[in-house]
Order: sequence, then C-alpha cells, then structure tokens
Amino acid sequence: MELNLSPTFAQKIFEGEGGTYYSWSSSEYELLKEAKVGGGRLVLQPRGFAFPHYADSNKIGYVLQGSGGVVGMVYPKASQEMLLKLKAGDIIPVSSGVVSWWYNDGDSELVIVFLGETSKAYVPGEFTYFLLAGTLGILGGFSTEFNSRAYNLNNEEAEKLAKSQAGVLLIKLPDGQKMPQPCKNSPDKMAYDIGAASPDFHVKNAGLLTVLTEKKFPFIGEVGLSVILVKLKGNAMSSPIYAADSSVGVIYVAKGSGRIQIVGINGASVLDTELKAGHLCVVPRFFVASTIADGEGMEYLSMLTTTLPLFGEFIGETSVRGALSPEVIQASLNLTPEFEQVFRARIKKSTILVPPHD
Repeated sequence: MELNLSPTFAQKIFEGEGGTYYSWSSSEYELLKEAKVGGGRLVLQPRGFAFPHYADSNKIGYVLQGSGGVVGMVYPKASQEMLLKLKAGDIIPVSSGVVSWWYNDGDSELVIVFLGETSKAYVPGEFTYFLLAGTLGILGGFSTEFNSRAYNLNNEEAEKLAKSQAGVLLIKLPDGQKMPQPCKNSPDKMAYDIGAASPDFHVKNAGLLTVLTEKKFPFIGEVGLSVILVKLKGNAMSSPIYAADSSVGVIYVAKGSGRIQIVGINGASVLDTELKAGHLCVVPRFFVASTIADGEGMEYLSMLTTTLPLFGEFIGETSVRGALSPEVIQASLNLTPEFEQVFRARIKKSTILVPPHD
C-alpha cells in the first residue's frame, strides 16, 4: 500500500477565551492510523484552565512556549494530586488513564505539543479524552439518581454538580480565583528540561542533538517512549539514520524550516519536501530519514515508540558502512580500492550532524 508521508499541520478542535486545542486527524493523515501514533497541541491563554481529564493513550508533552504553566496529575489509587511547574523546554510524560489538568499562571501563552502512541486507542492515530468536568464531562452522562447516590447528595445538589459548569474543554478563570501551586521543594522527577540538558552531540556550526530515554529520565519509561531534540544551525544537516529497533518516529517542527527526505522499501524516495514550524511528520519503521535546515536553522522534536532506541547510522565512527570490510564495500558499491579508501576516510571523519559546506 502506498503511504502518504507528507507533513501536516494540526486542525483546530476547540477555541475559547481560555485557549485552543488542536489535533492531527487520522482520517486526514492516514499514516497516523497505520503507525499507531498521534499528536495534539494545547494553547492556553493567561489564566486558561484545561479541565481534569484522562486519555486512552500514552504520550509526552513538550512545552514549546511559556514559563508559568502548572499541571496537576492524579494516579489511580493516589490520595492526592502531584503538582508541577512548567516552562519552555520541559518534557512531561502522561500515562493513559492518569487524570491531569493544565493551567497557565503566566502572562503570556502557554503552548504544549503532545506526541504519543495509540496502539490501544479507540480511534487509531488519535487521542480520545474523557473529561471529569464541563458539558462533555462524565458527570453529565449519569442520571441525577446515580450521581446523588454515588456522591451522597440530594437530587438538587446532584443536578447542580453535573450542570453548573457550562465550559467545554477549557475556560479562562476569573481574576482572583486561586489555583494550587507546586511547593518550591516539590520533586521534579516527573518533568525533564531537555532544552537545558547537556546534548549528546554538539557539532560546531552544525548544532545540537539530545536523546532522552529512561536511562536519563526514568519516569519517561512509564509511557514506553523516548524523545530526541535536534537543533540545527542554518543549512546544517542531520545525516541519514534509521531506527534499528523497529520503532516509529514522529517529528514535530518547533522552530524554523528546512527540508526532509525519507527513503523506504526498495530504495524508493517516499518523501522529499519542505518542513515548516508546526508540521508533524511520521517516519515509518526502518525507513531512513535525513533533514537539512534552511538558512535560519530548524529545531524539531522526534518521539520514538520505544524506551531505549537503537539507531543505524551511515556516517561516523559507529556507522554501518564504516564497520563493513573494505572488500564488501568495494564489491557492493562497485568501487575501486582507491575510491573505497577515500570513501571510508570521509565516513570516519563525518558526524551525525553535518555543518554546511563552505
């Protein structure tokens, strides 16, 4: 089956005074359904509040913008919620079935993109949310009789409980209404500032690459995912690479623009197109992908559907090609011994991030 790998922008699902929620549709981008991955983006205005909810998919949140975010999480059987302060650069894993709410306590927009796997989702390729409040909330689905008996209320109180909140997904709280705040000494084990972390690769004039797995951040192991943050300088390249562990990659472009090429089965070029900020792009299992930034550079986050990714590289000290014997390279590529030596030397000198040509 021929797959459409073209990157897409998210569609607006809801917009209100408190903010906006966007989602990538698996009916519009069918590769999400095939790869069993999904994405969404939450934009909260100052004092914007996303109602408590849980979802049917494991995912990670990546804070693109803002410094005054607050998230509350409640795990099954927990006696109280866990509170976290959020800022740009933070990664927050969110497990399926875990209740969370999101609030912008800052003076500017709080923007978070969510990427996850949807292997157990009701709609493959999309996140389905179950709200605890609002017109789409679970309370409104039960009768007054059931709510009154479950929460030990009279009928009038049960009716009020279910119908007082006229908001849908998120609202803007009035000035003066207080929300809980994390303690200054609250544990930060549930969030990881990948933007400020030491990169795994730092190549002069090329950029940075940071890999985040459960080895660095144990909490991300609970959602079965890992992430890579790539920051390319102008005209720099992220060299061809594939996931040897059969994981699927989901790329979200946070800043800048560039170009991506993906090569699939039988050496076919399955994608050669422009990437722009806000684009989401899926890299299928074992396909080889490479990117080049435009003049102003490009920054993107790649989510992988594994906790410990294993990559096959084609250049560098640990590359697949560099490990092959000279005779195999000569025979398979039909090269002379002299050219094979030149080729091998160039491979060994190169890195996963490639600076622009002089």
